[in-house]
Amino acid sequence: MTRDEIIQIVSEKLRLIRTEAGYTQDKMADIIGVSKKTLVQIEKGRVLANWSTVVSVCALFRETETVQFLFGNEPLEVLETVAREGIDYRKAKTLGGRVWWRVVVKKNGFVLQQNILSKHFRILDGGNYRIFSSFDEKLSKHRFKELSKDED
Repeated sequence: MTRDEIIQIVSEKLRLIRTEAGYTQDKMADIIGVSKKTLVQIEKGRVLANWSTVVSVCALFRETETVQFLFGNEPLEVLETVAREGIDYRKAKTLGGRVWWRVVVKKNGFVLQQNILSKHFRILDGGNYRIFSSFDEKLSKHRFKELSKDED
């Protein structure tokens, strides 16, 4: 998933997200920091939201069914992975990926998972902390191999 793809899908679903949250166009525009005119243009498909607006929508409405359906249970992880072109440091504890993730491989306390919706990869340590995230499968498998290698 790329930044442009995320902008496209969030722009297309913005009206649905707003409706699900129960907001008027005036209130939604105020919440996400755009003018009502801009919001109307996005909802009508005349313009796309910018990256900042997309990040705001996903952060503020991450619990909505629509955003969950687009990105799985961790939309901010998807955005952060795209924005930073991968993540390679210990992050917050996860629930271990019981719902939105498929296990690619497990070894030596590490697990490589792929999100079933966004298709991005992540590596969790034995405590279910996300320590790596990327859309690049080859890079993810390489990093997993480095992390999970047997100690001599």
